[in-house]
Amino acid sequence: MADLSIDFAGIRSPNPFWLASAPPANSGEQVMRAFDAGWGGAVWKTLGDPIVNVSSRFGAVDYAGQKVMGFNNIELITDRGLEVNLREIREVKKRYPKHAVIASLMTETKEDWKVLIRRCEDAGVDGLELNFGCPHGMCERGMGSSVGQEPKLLQEITAWTKEFAKTPVLVKLTPNIGDILDPGIAAVKGGADGLSLINTIKSIIGVDLNRLVPEPRVGNASTNGGYCGPAVKPIAMHMVASLARDPEVTIPISGIGGISNWRDAAEFIALGSTSVQVCTAVMHYGFRIVEDMIDGLSNYLDEQGMTSVRQLVGRAIPGFREWGDLDLGYQIVAKIDANKCIGCQLCVAACQDGAHQCIFTGPNDQQRPPHAHYPGTATAPRPQILGTVAGDRVPWVDEPECVGCNLCALVCPVPGCITMQETATETGDTWNRRVQEGRDKIPGGIHE
Repeated sequence: MADLSIDFAGIRSPNPFWLASAPPANSGEQVMRAFDAGWGGAVWKTLGDPIVNVSSRFGAVDYAGQKVMGFNNIELITDRGLEVNLREIREVKKRYPKHAVIASLMTETKEDWKVLIRRCEDAGVDGLELNFGCPHGMCERGMGSSVGQEPKLLQEITAWTKEFAKTPVLVKLTPNIGDILDPGIAAVKGGADGLSLINTIKSIIGVDLNRLVPEPRVGNASTNGGYCGPAVKPIAMHMVASLARDPEVTIPISGIGGISNWRDAAEFIALGSTSVQVCTAVMHYGFRIVEDMIDGLSNYLDEQGMTSVRQLVGRAIPGFREWGDLDLGYQIVAKIDANKCIGCQLCVAACQDGAHQCIFTGPNDQQRPPHAHYPGTATAPRPQILGTVAGDRVPWVDEPECVGCNLCALVCPVPGCITMQETATETGDTWNRRVQEGRDKIPGGIHE
């Protein structure tokens, strides 16, 4: 079995799976049950001056029969007293000395940061996570994402904390910003030992159309909250990868955002995450999901011939390039397996109305649109299709017109019925190379 242990800026953990700073890490009892289930670390729910939370707090988006595709909350930082939290942190570290316990912190003045950091470190935390990402409630008070959206302020406060901290300092970044590199690089310049991202996305989850009040409803009103869950995973992976490939970002990354299973975790790690943090999936399914995460990641590493999860970190980064560096000569086309086709013709509708008009039905030349041509010569009849559906309902691809966009394969409900097959390999001809060589003027363009 591959070694899943990690060292995140000096914070050691038996595996890369951490609870994110959120309701699942709100108490010592929860964190200890999580460690018993197999989690390697936990980022304690944000500590600061306790606040009073509202009721209700959570909302969700369901889609196509899937519950909680997206999740929204208007809950703020801990509403439990600091002394209670510190006492429980001490107990957790006493019982689980080999697991990572990181304190998420949020406060205002330099002196407040000093006091809070020292008290948390006295309680035995392994590291600190500065919450510069909360998009609701706290940002209106000059904290949370209001700091994360101001790189100079973020850098200054990070530098303050580094004056006082004896343990590693992670900076948690907000996605509610134009370019994630701005706060990420500011955190590096401020002396941060690691980055964690993404925090939640500012959002309104829905509207109660009977009362005409946004959700989740608090009396006769609501507010914007933080969006998370499986729906935000693509956004999170882009931001993690953008930081991981930047030469100025020389510190480890803890990836957060829609991680629900081992495959999600492996993707984040391949894009540069050393650890991954999970919240929504735990709130949906409970702590025991980590068992499958551990088994799945271990099996994957074994299959790839990797002896340690550390070998996976950043392995996909060389394949993440700017659009202008992608190969213009590479080509794929759609292939339809008539023996698997059920004749639903979703691919036809998608291609005709939403893509590049290269998938058709019909048994003879007369149903061919004027611009299309069948495989072979321009006048050759369409080959006979034999399959499980009458020939007229089995679509066919006008391959010379296919641009390889993938849409038909994405909408097809039958696994393996439509595949994208390579017809031309990489040539090294990119748009940026064309610009450098003066070949970027397209015939028929505005320059003619």
